[in-house]
Amino acid sequence: MSSISKSPIAAALLGALAIAAVGTAAAQEAVVGAGDAEALFTSPDPKLHANKQVVYRVVRDLLEANHWELAEDLITERYIQHNPNAVSGRAGVVAYFTQVLKRAPTPIPARISTPIVAVTAEGDLVTVLYPRVLPDKADPSKTYSTTWFDTWRIKDGKIDEHWDPATRD
Repeated sequence: MSSISKSPIAAALLGALAIAAVGTAAAQEAVVGAGDAEALFTSPDPKLHANKQVVYRVVRDLLEANHWELAEDLITERYIQHNPNAVSGRAGVVAYFTQVLKRAPTPIPARISTPIVAVTAEGDLVTVLYPRVLPDKADPSKTYSTTWFDTWRIKDGKIDEHWDPATRD
């Protein structure tokens, strides 16, 4: 047995380096969307299916096509927002996308084009995972792949609350 493997400090250091190396290698895998994103917004459970379909319309009609005039059909008036860049209330989220981000409407597509990794539903919550590519702060000439998520609470067939990992702009 070598003197390195006999030292608890050296063994811990080697273990930490091994874990870091595995973590770095695993982080190199690109996050990719599912082949059939539409199928992810379905469920054999009628309530979960209905909730996923509300979120599907939010992704397609509001986030992709920017038809915020449809927000009244999809978002409660009290809408609770946990993103630090937008205020709560349906009027607040509509203003954020139409006035702050200045997104103009485009035709609503027959199928979504946003890459989707997964959609999960449990009770009144629906979470959508998206692939995301960001610039590498250590080397701005490079990018890395990660995952974004949105979670929505559905109440009476409309989005009532929202979470995502956004930080202040």
